[in-house]
Amino acid sequence: MMSIKKLFLIIVGSLSLGLGVLGIFLPLLPTTPLLLLSAACYIRSSDRLYQWLITNKRFGAYILNYREGNGIPLKAKVIGVCTLWISMLFTVIFVIPLMVIKILLLLIASYFTWFILKQKTLHKNVVERESY
Repeated sequence: MMSIKKLFLIIVGSLSLGLGVLGIFLPLLPTTPLLLLSAACYIRSSDRLYQWLITNKRFGAYILNYREGNGIPLKAKVIGVCTLWISMLFTVIFVIPLMVIKILLLLIASYFTWFILKQKTLHKNVVERESY
């Protein structure tokens, strides 16, 4: 029988994975930290789910390269920062009427830009994993 801790970690990992996937399309949700949280939860609760995640053709290489300290591909950084700012500026200019909220959103965008850019960049000379 599965322990409560393992069940809790599987649930949190799965929720984090779902939010991370949504974060690909919604710039306010930080994809990388959520995928890493999923991996951390799965490695402590279910080897099968962890192996599925790190061998996934969409996320696996990305997670392993980040966890091993190789970094994030430059293309992912550029796309992430551009998408973040396009959506934030659109929201601030056309959607949100309150100045306090506009400032808050710009501060959030600035923080995530800093977070993305401070990460090590994965260079071509580092072997990128295709699939397992």
